[in-house]
Amino acid sequence: MFDLLTAAAGAEAPPAWVQFLPLVGMGLIFWFLIIRPQMKRQKEHAAKIASVKKGDKIVTAGGLIGKVIKVDDDYADIELAQGVRVKAVKATIGDIVPPAGKAAND
Repeated sequence: MFDLLTAAAGAEAPPAWVQFLPLVGMGLIFWFLIIRPQMKRQKEHAAKIASVKKGDKIVTAGGLIGKVIKVDDDYADIELAQGVRVKAVKATIGDIVPPAGKAAND
């Protein structure tokens, strides 16, 4: 029995950096599955918003659909209905509606 205790006491613990490998692995998985795709979507959205021009049909983040009348650096004037115009912050534009003539699958 004494030999078992001395053998167990003689076994060394793994280095400290080995204990952090699972945390590093989870961090990498988190980065590639969540953070990186989100950053890609943000870049695509920013590029889309930067390309908004007069005459585009857009959808705001609040769900309003309208036609762009005027575009500034930070704001866009949107016509929601005939004679109904609002000024919106460009960052709140959710999407640009494709023209009706183009099918999405083309």
